[in-house]
Amino acid sequence: MPDWLEKAVFYEIYPQSFYDSNGDGIGDLPGILQKLEYLQYLGINALWLNPCFDSPFQDAGYDVRDYYQIAARYGTNDDACQLFEEAHRRGMHILLDLVPGHTSIEHPWFQASARHERNEYTDWYTWTDSGWTWEVPGLRLVNGYGDRDATFVTNFFFFQPALNYGFANPDPRYPWQQPVDAPGPQRVRQEMRNIMKFWLDLGCDGFRVDMAASLIKKDRGWRETIRLWQEIRSWLDQNYPEAAIVSEWSSPAAALGAGFHMDFLLHFGSAGYSSLFRKPYSTNAGADRYGFSFFDRSGHGNILEFLDEYLPQVQETRSKGLICLITGNHDISPRLSIGRDADDLELCYLFLLSMPGAPFIYYGDEIGMQFIAGLGSKEGGISRTGSRTPMQWEPGPQAGFSSASPERFYLPVDPSANRPDVASQVSDPHSLLQRVRQLIALRQAHPALSATGSFEPVYAQAGRLPFIYMRQSADENILVALNPADLPCQVTLPGSLSSGLPETLYGQPEAFQRAGAKWRFTLPGISGGVYQLHA
Repeated sequence: MPDWLEKAVFYEIYPQSFYDSNGDGIGDLPGILQKLEYLQYLGINALWLNPCFDSPFQDAGYDVRDYYQIAARYGTNDDACQLFEEAHRRGMHILLDLVPGHTSIEHPWFQASARHERNEYTDWYTWTDSGWTWEVPGLRLVNGYGDRDATFVTNFFFFQPALNYGFANPDPRYPWQQPVDAPGPQRVRQEMRNIMKFWLDLGCDGFRVDMAASLIKKDRGWRETIRLWQEIRSWLDQNYPEAAIVSEWSSPAAALGAGFHMDFLLHFGSAGYSSLFRKPYSTNAGADRYGFSFFDRSGHGNILEFLDEYLPQVQETRSKGLICLITGNHDISPRLSIGRDADDLELCYLFLLSMPGAPFIYYGDEIGMQFIAGLGSKEGGISRTGSRTPMQWEPGPQAGFSSASPERFYLPVDPSANRPDVASQVSDPHSLLQRVRQLIALRQAHPALSATGSFEPVYAQAGRLPFIYMRQSADENILVALNPADLPCQVTLPGSLSSGLPETLYGQPEAFQRAGAKWRFTLPGISGGVYQLHA
């Protein structure tokens, strides 16, 4: 694992909504460059940029038209190089969003592949052998495109044709299903490596990989998909050992076993993750639509819904890579702030920034930006659009996002009179931004709180609070305690936990009191703390 991941705190930037430097109403790479000072102030040392490549933007850039060119609305390849250089000068690393499973229908490769005549790109996409093939179990087909007498497999929306990495188990009834070692799949695999090399040579530090499990079709248990990524990891280790890759997989055992350095726990693959922050709003991963998140003032949440899923994953992936927790992302609605004030959110951050793995903060979550309901779909956003609105830098009708008139903005800013903004929170020592900043600094100051420090629950009971866990490194033992409920809680802990009164590093002081040979630990409602223990 690259050494820099040990203390990495990531910040996800949706480029079109972050900061507009040229007044066209759309965020851009020079805009990100201008805000590096703010990110450094916050304590961020790693960035993930959503897709920046040339695209018709039917799916916000996840429909790539040219992998080798920055989209004109964001700037140029030279702007990307300057951003990489300035980030590195500040001790930051940048991951680009790689979309290896599909392209736009406007990509020249696909345009050539759709022709009747065989050519260099005929087998670069997954096509059937007849334009009258309407259904194939397990695949989504698009009919009637181009001159080719065939239908193509799509990976997501209809305009995102699947690149051909082959089939793990080709069905003999469908001779068009090519094996993974066929020439077409092998050329696609090599081209994706070429793309990675191109951007790594220009200065990027790795990739977040979109739909990482989707490449090889009919691959039960991801056997061939895992083998593909293991080959890429081996190539990276040999040629770019400091480059990092994080997967959109939400199956850490598979993803880290495949060679990814990191995998996210996400709403679509982890009921445990959804149970932390968004259980009442989740309709994915079998999560209960009703009930209470753990971080809910009612105190009715159940931390075991998370731990019963998380702890086996930690055990299974030990020393293989990092399991990453996120505040949210461009695909998740609503935002973390739904139904929570700054005190509630502080506890969410106390948890996220004291857990193992590399934490990811979605832009604007550090100030409590709200999900904006009722927006029409923008560039394929559909129900997610309200999580993609412009960053709120300052008060005023333009929110400091752009000098353009608001009607030209990529999306409208939050119309609320009391919406949060960076400028106001920078000047307020009690703001959410300042609390997040302090927690990031605390994490980076203590080895036990870093990515690979050990994790062990100390007190975790269904329907009871607080939730207490230990983080350990060779040099220190740190206790983290959380009470998201609006009622006080108390628990008795073993006297052997600490030889002396634990030192409060953050949060509620005077939480520990001696009770005979044991410790009595008390937290007021909606509070938590981080404590240095003594051997």
